[in-house]
Amino acid sequence: MTTAYVALEGDHVIEGRGRAPGTARGELVFTTAYTGYEESLTDPSYEEQGLTFSYPLIGNYGVREERFEDDHVHPRAVLAKELTDDVAAWLADEAVPAVDRLDTREIVTEIRDGGAMKCGIAVGDDATEDDALEQLERCKPMSDHTEIGTQVSVDDPSVRGADNDRETVALIDCGAKDSIVDSLVARDAQVHVLPYDATVDTVTDVDPDVLFVSNGPGDPANYEQAVALVREFVDDIPVAGICLGQQIVARALGGTTEKMDFGHRGVNQPVLDVDSGQVVMTTQNHGYTVADPGDHLEVTQINVNDDTPEGLDGIDHDVITRQYHPEANPGPEDTLEFFDDVLAMAGDRSQRAVPADD
Repeated sequence: MTTAYVALEGDHVIEGRGRAPGTARGELVFTTAYTGYEESLTDPSYEEQGLTFSYPLIGNYGVREERFEDDHVHPRAVLAKELTDDVAAWLADEAVPAVDRLDTREIVTEIRDGGAMKCGIAVGDDATEDDALEQLERCKPMSDHTEIGTQVSVDDPSVRGADNDRETVALIDCGAKDSIVDSLVARDAQVHVLPYDATVDTVTDVDPDVLFVSNGPGDPANYEQAVALVREFVDDIPVAGICLGQQIVARALGGTTEKMDFGHRGVNQPVLDVDSGQVVMTTQNHGYTVADPGDHLEVTQINVNDDTPEGLDGIDHDVITRQYHPEANPGPEDTLEFFDDVLAMAGDRSQRAVPADD
């Protein structure tokens, strides 16, 4: 058995079975998801984090590439009670350290009690506790990753979808899941995927019907250019956002954000629509939230567990955002109509731009 050590804040070291070798460090978080582990492992929002699965067996249906959200694994390390050989081999191929035969109930309880925390991980035949502790010592708080957008965003603009005189979307890629683009293209939108630090001129050249800010990792305060883009265009075109995108939109319109104790990560987060009273189950992955939406946004949906904002609408602007992921892959699919609402808002704008016949 390959030796593996996990060092937590407070120099608490846990020993487990190594399934993929290497050393790593990051913010240790947990997800309650028991299916869709491929989605979680390829979600760019897990960049610079160590991911603990609370469900005891991960990998029971293999590794299905059609559920990937990016072309590689993003968590720095993976912890589980038991990983199947298929998943362990995948993580080894991706050079992502993996550890199982851990008491994940203890780890999750520690995170819930103490909040997301720094960790260091060492896996290998010659790995030692000191190796894990060294990684822990070198670990930075999440908010100190000021350039994290460069690690997950596209380098150059690209276009998805046909030029068919339908809605044009300028997607600010702060670490976008592929399913967001797929959901828009499936509705006949043309999506221009732009870097997270795209300039005003780049967006202007697209001449979009809607500005869409994606999900992504880290502190929304570190995405200053994306905040500036929302401020620049919100008076002229509709704006939408998912996850980190909601937080960026809120900051752009005078709201504030804050770090959560341990965040929302899983596929069973209940969300209440304030007007209808309907509750839907959602997939989520975020460690920051909107603390105060400000004077230009109203909260339309809240998390049933802790009352944090899950949906925002513009009061005096065409804005719609969601903290959760409507495009969850493989599911749930309770909230896919969000993309219809976004494109309807964009369509209204494009129709207003067409001169009326005399």
